[in-house]
Amino acid sequence: MQNLESLAINQDKSTAALSNFDAKHPPDPKIIDTCVHCGFCLSTCPSYRVIGKEMDSPRGRIYLMDAINKGEAALNSATVQHFDSCLGCLACVSTCPSGVQYDKLISATRPQIERNYKRSIGERMLRFMIFNLFPYPNRLRILLPFLYLYQKLNIQKTVRATGLLQKLFPRLAAMESILPQVNLNCLWDNMPEVIPAQGEKRYRVGVILGCVQRLFFSPVNEATVRVLTANGCEVVIPKSQGCCAALPAHQGQEKQAQAIARQMIDSFEGTNVDAIIINAAGCGHTLKEYSHILQDDSNYREKAKKFASLVKDAQEFLAQIGLTAKLYPLTDRELTIVYQDACHLLHGQKISLQPRQLLRQIPGVKLREPIDAALCCGSAGVYNMLQPEVADELGKQKVENLLNTGAELIASPNPGCSLQIKKHLQMKGKILPIMHPMELLDFSIRGVKLQK
Repeated sequence: MQNLESLAINQDKSTAALSNFDAKHPPDPKIIDTCVHCGFCLSTCPSYRVIGKEMDSPRGRIYLMDAINKGEAALNSATVQHFDSCLGCLACVSTCPSGVQYDKLISATRPQIERNYKRSIGERMLRFMIFNLFPYPNRLRILLPFLYLYQKLNIQKTVRATGLLQKLFPRLAAMESILPQVNLNCLWDNMPEVIPAQGEKRYRVGVILGCVQRLFFSPVNEATVRVLTANGCEVVIPKSQGCCAALPAHQGQEKQAQAIARQMIDSFEGTNVDAIIINAAGCGHTLKEYSHILQDDSNYREKAKKFASLVKDAQEFLAQIGLTAKLYPLTDRELTIVYQDACHLLHGQKISLQPRQLLRQIPGVKLREPIDAALCCGSAGVYNMLQPEVADELGKQKVENLLNTGAELIASPNPGCSLQIKKHLQMKGKILPIMHPMELLDFSIRGVKLQK
């Protein structure tokens, strides 16, 4: 380990004061010490596989955390770049034979960076735009008519054909490249606050609409509600709910994440639901972490624990309670589907079998498994906007692996993954439908055939 990028350890020794972690929840030395630097994490770490540097692996980052804790290294451009390269996919947590809680280490490090490291003006402006736009559905909604015209008037095709945006503003181009098809129906939240169960009521559940999911993937939310009601669930959708806090929480925007989490908890206060359902993998992982996000808030600490205990991924919940609605074939012949594991569902929430169990219950469905199924697609929240080069390489690998299964359709349980996969399918000139498992279940329950 002596050659672990000595530049990162011996950086800027001439400066009088090193910028280190502050006293507010730095990476826990006890967790750091559980890492024996065995290297099992290297083969499963997507950033290490693309970049190939030790410090861009979980083992290397843990070594850096320890060095900063001990004052042997500083938070500056030489170290921060290695933390920024982490996708937060948590594959290393699933792989580690020593049970190192890397998720807790990286979630403690990122707020430290945002408090104690000054990013460049360009970086600050980009992050300001992202974190003051995407977590706020009402702000995003204002942009929808302009984005609609951008696509409808073929301005998008012209912009992409010239390649100027990529040359002048590569990160903005990365953001534009995953823009989904805009539908103006999403300008209004038209779902009622309470939707009765079909037949005998078995459960009363809350449903979280999300921010990007609500505006760009509203059919997924509608399908989720129909599947729940068809299986005996009364659905409650509080109008005051906002973002789940995943985007700011994953990037160390601590205060913003806490404020958003409080709002979400308040919106479900008094709804008396048996479970709170979410259909987006990244959102679900964050919602289940509310007790950690609000650990220092005496007014919300217990509320957060109770809220998090009620959160269930839609697939997790349906597999648990069992489907009661009759399922019909999606096509007149066998349909081959490949299920895409979203990292925060697979590694973060340990949900893998349930989606497959549900999809196999649809008559005529045959599931295929891709190689490297646990490899991140490169989306990782806003990672594909902040680190587009690494994200693109991972996207290419993921799409290649999915295509090699010969499947006719991709089932993807996370909006970010779906956008990333669609982008790289288009770059390869391939047309393959991508649907959320809840949409497939909804079609099956209603007897709707998939269009060829």
